[in-house]
Amino acid sequence: MSQKYTTRQEDYSKWYNELVYRADLAEHSDVRGCMVIKPYGFAIWEKMKEILDAKFKETGHSNAYFPLFIPKSYLSKEASHVDGFAKECAVVTHYRLKNDENGGGIIVDPTAKLEEELIVRPTSETIIWNSYKNWIQSYRDLPILINQWANVVRWEMRTRLFLRTTEFLWQEGHTAHATKQEAIEEAELMLKVYAEFAEKYMSMPVIQGRKSESERFAGADDTLCIEAMMQDGKALQAGTSHFLGQNFAKAFEVKFADKEGKLEHVWATSWGVSTRLMGALIMTHSDDEGLVLPPALAPIQVVGVPIFKTEDDLSRIAEKMMELGKKLKSLGISFKFDDDDQKRPGWKFAEYEAKGVPIRLAMGPRDLENGQVELARRDLKTKETVNWENIDQYIVQLLGDIQENLYQRALNHRKENTFKVDSYEEFKSKIDAGGFFLAHWDGTSETEEKIKEETQATIRCIPFDQEAEKGVCMYSGKPSKGRVIFAKAY
Repeated sequence: MSQKYTTRQEDYSKWYNELVYRADLAEHSDVRGCMVIKPYGFAIWEKMKEILDAKFKETGHSNAYFPLFIPKSYLSKEASHVDGFAKECAVVTHYRLKNDENGGGIIVDPTAKLEEELIVRPTSETIIWNSYKNWIQSYRDLPILINQWANVVRWEMRTRLFLRTTEFLWQEGHTAHATKQEAIEEAELMLKVYAEFAEKYMSMPVIQGRKSESERFAGADDTLCIEAMMQDGKALQAGTSHFLGQNFAKAFEVKFADKEGKLEHVWATSWGVSTRLMGALIMTHSDDEGLVLPPALAPIQVVGVPIFKTEDDLSRIAEKMMELGKKLKSLGISFKFDDDDQKRPGWKFAEYEAKGVPIRLAMGPRDLENGQVELARRDLKTKETVNWENIDQYIVQLLGDIQENLYQRALNHRKENTFKVDSYEEFKSKIDAGGFFLAHWDGTSETEEKIKEETQATIRCIPFDQEAEKGVCMYSGKPSKGRVIFAKAY
């Protein structure tokens, strides 16, 4: 643990990659662009999944599962959808291998060509709506509120662990409604669920808004999003919720008979978050010593490290620590007692610091005699001596303080790095330093594209809570209805 690691200041990208390895979250696999999520990293994802899954069920959704493979013809039924994903699709063309008669090892059997190629799922709208047409006949069959936990494949040229990989894990909600208003309300509701999860559990402040037309999901009438600011000032899209209108219902001829018996096309939504949230979590809170985790998502919330010379010392400290562990468990707090005698306490301290464990307790024989313990707080990197009596209640309070402190720290960072700009010259001079820039835009995709070409900055969202403020576009000088958020992004 004495190894010198790259700091955020030196090279933010390298710092991130090193941290993922150092905290034992994930590693690159031999399959290009794909990752192995290691047990500690997967434990964090499982906590995210567990919390979100409960929220989906609380809002009336049920889980289901649909095929990994999608017939190529399905994708071509919705024109903008296929345009959006065509360049990212992995395609299955054959179904059998055989030994090469010339001794070249295993080869694809040329006689085993599929009649129709299959697309490895980049997203599931088409395969799901093909099922919905069999499930929906009447208004009595609506709404359908389905969520799927799955993996997807989108062929990426440049990959980064968690943030952008060829295969990643996610959830995708797909709902069908009798009215346009119902579908719009569903899309808005799920965005709020995402925002609440990000802020309450990830301690990550987000801005809710909608995407510009050119940034919408392929096949959507409207895309809502939550955007977060990372420590380097770049934006990260943390979740999206799409109002799909009747596009997929029309493509797959999904109609229902209303109360008057009239046939209508169904209205739809889809929404999702992915393992990108792991990247967001890392980049929102972590420091040069390693991962920093909000307690709500930490696999280990409290770790106890004994400092001892004799077996008798270890036995007495262990008894005291395990007694605390039982109390904490009864309060819903995860506790680990690390009595591994092959590793020195200093090594353990550095390891748990790198893994982002919120609270570390260290106890030696003298602490035991004095009825106290050394407590280290990961977010502030502070240490204090705490009386052992009622320490369980103190820890409960402290975990809440850490959760709130991380949120406030991230919120302050965003506030300090959010700027109003009115001139394009000012915008260009500041954009490379990072941050969110509230600027007027004339609403045209032409202007949006020009700004992107010249600065690599995009419109991250049109905020819901941004008051309508008429002005002139910083680029074209044409009228603007209000400010939008420009930023460079992951």
